Formats: sequence, structure tokens, C-alpha cells
Amino acid sequence: MLPPLDDLLATARVLSLPLVTRFRGIETREALVFEGPAGWSEFSPFAEYGDDEAVTWLAAAIEFGWHETPPTRRDSIRVNATVPAVPTDQVAQVLARFAGCRTAKVKVAETGQRLADDVARVREVRRVLGPGGRIRVDANGAWSVDEAEIAIRTLGEFDLEYVEQPCLDLADLAEVRQRVRYLGIPIAADESVRRASDPLEVARTGSADVLVVKVQPLGGIRAVLKLADRTGLPMVVSSALDTSIGLSMGAHLAAALPELDYDCGLGTASLLAQDVTADPLLATGGSIPVRRVTPDPRVLDRFAAPAERRDWWLSRLARCHGLLAASGRLE
Repeated sequence: MLPPLDDLLATARVLSLPLVTRFRGIETREALVFEGPAGWSEFSPFAEYGDDEAVTWLAAAIEFGWHETPPTRRDSIRVNATVPAVPTDQVAQVLARFAGCRTAKVKVAETGQRLADDVARVREVRRVLGPGGRIRVDANGAWSVDEAEIAIRTLGEFDLEYVEQPCLDLADLAEVRQRVRYLGIPIAADESVRRASDPLEVARTGSADVLVVKVQPLGGIRAVLKLADRTGLPMVVSSALDTSIGLSMGAHLAAALPELDYDCGLGTASLLAQDVTADPLLATGGSIPVRRVTPDPRVLDRFAAPAERRDWWLSRLARCHGLLAASGRLE
């Protein structure tokens, strides 16, 4: 059931956490955390998302804080390193933060950069990882169909595990998948799943080989488990630049999936210069444990968001709670 708003506000804390390097165009990550009967949870839709999208993130946060998680099949999750669109001379430093990770996801198609920059970055990742490492690239839907075909053909020499969201439009995604099929490089969908009105459409249209899923944007662990059952496609559980509390939610999802063929994108605590806890979910031996996370009161105080941002988040929380109540989704 939907808890009263006052129950959420009673423990709600809004944080502004610095990042190690600029990522997704931001240098600090804002997040709202609160404690429910089952433990601490996180509500952290990106600031530019409207309430109609953010409300789904709140549904996930309430589920994780107020309900027991589904049974788990594994107690640790292998994770990938995440390499932002950094210059090549920073690649080794970034990868060093992901202890033991055998897989790296490399951001490409960054605004203001060229394909040559992507090639140089991916080449350096391959050099650092060696021939046995796995490399996946993520374009965040920034390429056209022709650009995607050229880029995938060019980057293919580095033995890609898959290419994530080369284009935004589903029809374009399907077209790219057909064009590069001869290369044997799978196409993964992220934004086409988490920001779609119907996440199942990706599977119905044959637009992707792999689904990248994020638990908050998709409404919670149980919602994603239903999606997995209905699509039958392999899944990679990834983060939305969460704190370790949000990563814990993702880890519990990954642990509950029947099959987990790929390393997950849940190692992003390494991108935070400061996490919410003194014991963050950092990769050790390439894995993170499946466990609940409790914030450090000192961090909650030291990295509390300014009053203006705190009020903005609390107002957003109240509006989204009202939308959930009106929808009857959690009754």
C-alpha cells in the first residue's frame, strides 16, 4: 500500500554528492533518501525529468523501502567498469577505480566530440583491459542510422560485446540492428525501455538483442521481473548514477533474475567522490555484494543539499506522491 506522505517526509534527506569526473553533463548527483520499514531507499530521478516520469521512480523507492525484496538467486553481482567520455590519458585512471572488473562500458557519441575521439578512447580501454577484457559502448541514442552503422563498423575492430542505444527511435534501432547483423555485434536498448510508454515494444519490434534495465525508472524490482518474464530477452541491470542505496535496489533485482548472462552496470559508486555511506557498494574482485545499505549520519549532514534544492526535492516528492495516490497503483 501507499504509505502516507508524512511517513516519507519523516526521514527524508536530500543530498548533493560530488562526482569524480563530469558525467551525463553534471558534476554533482542530487538524490533524496528515506527510511521505510524494510530499510533505506532512494528517490533520484534526474532533475530534468517531469513528474509524470519521476512518479515511476517513487513507486520503485516505496516498494524497496516498504516491502521485502523477492527471493534472491545469488549473493553477489559481477559489474562492469564505466568509462565516461574522458580523454585517453584518463582512461587507465578511471578503470583503476573498478577493482577486478573484466568488462568496461565506454561512453561514445558525446556532444562536441568526434568518432575519432571514440576510437581513441575505446582503443585505450582495450589496451588497458587486454585481449580478454569485454568492451561495450553506449551512445545514448545520439547517432543517426548511418552514423551508427559507420561507428559500429569502425569500433568493431575492438571486439565489442554489444552496442547500447545507438539511436533513439525504435524503427532506427531496428534498422541499425539489421544493418550490422553481419558483424555479429548485438544491439542493446536502454532509453527505449526505461523511457518508453510501453517497455515491451522493444521486444515486439525486434529492435534489440539485449535489454538494459534500471530499477527506479521501471517502477521497482517486481515490475522488472515481470518484464523479463514477458520479453524473454537477456537483461543487464544498470544504475542511473545512484548512490549505494539505489545500487542496492539494483543489486537485489539482479540477484532475483532467473538468468544473468552479462556483467551489470552497478559499479557506478566508483564515479562518486562521496557516497551516502562509509561502506559503499564498490566493486571488489569485479563484483558487488547483495545487501541493504544504511547512510552515514555524518554524510547526511555534511553533504545535505542547499535549502533551495532541498525544498525543490521535497515539493517534487509531495507532487509525485499525490500522483501515485490518484493513480491507485500502490493501493
